[in-house]
Amino acid sequence: MMLSSPLRWLVRSLLALMVILLSACSSLVVLPGEEPSTQVLSPAQAQAAWARVLSQHVNERGLVDFAGLAKAPKDLHAYVRFVATTKVEQLATPNEQLAHHINAYNALSMFNVIDLGLPASNARLASRYRFFIGRKHQIGGQTQSLYDYENLVIRKLGEPRIHWALNCSALSCPVLPRAPFTAQMLDAELERGSRAFFANSQNLRVDHNTRTVFLSEILNFLPEDFVPKAAPNLIAYVKRYSPMPLDESYRVHFIPYDWTIAHWRPY
Repeated sequence: MMLSSPLRWLVRSLLALMVILLSACSSLVVLPGEEPSTQVLSPAQAQAAWARVLSQHVNERGLVDFAGLAKAPKDLHAYVRFVATTKVEQLATPNEQLAHHINAYNALSMFNVIDLGLPASNARLASRYRFFIGRKHQIGGQTQSLYDYENLVIRKLGEPRIHWALNCSALSCPVLPRAPFTAQMLDAELERGSRAFFANSQNLRVDHNTRTVFLSEILNFLPEDFVPKAAPNLIAYVKRYSPMPLDESYRVHFIPYDWTIAHWRPY
């Protein structure tokens, strides 16, 4: 039986708690310091700071130079402080709000890697618990984990293409763009990201001999976001973005998720 994502996460979280016993208590992540370089910025300044992080520390494959970023984190820190205090109600349009949420999630994920001392992987349940659930961030005046932010805020907006835009800093995540998501071009950016995701053989491939479609495990984490709201079945949903024809009568097999941190070392 395929469990729904929230229930699956709950089961895994409980297992993680057993692994790390009582030491897995949630903790509020302390915001970066108050030096002038990390003061709260205007929206335009914050967007520019986040754009510099992406252009300077992310390569064309979406991998992040976390070691270099850890040595020069001022722009990321400034953006994290902006996320902490910016209420989504201050943003005028739905596209502005969704673009902000995607950028904020991706930045906080990146910040988690830096703040946790550049872990190599989140493959262990205890590591995933700490990364996604155990660490609470200040987001728009609220205290939330990345798990709660995704499931209680971002997914509630009803846009399934967010799953090809949200980046959790793992190798099996969608490729992290080298520029921020924007309200003006959001639909095109989400469409481009969706097509790029399924053009990657690590996320979609077909074996005609066994009549099997191999799909990213993301579609198994959160199937309710795709079926039946967006499409009658998972293959029908993926066909919208697939560069190859897909037969809906084929069986589905999920490609195991690679939780290795998407490090890039340019030297």
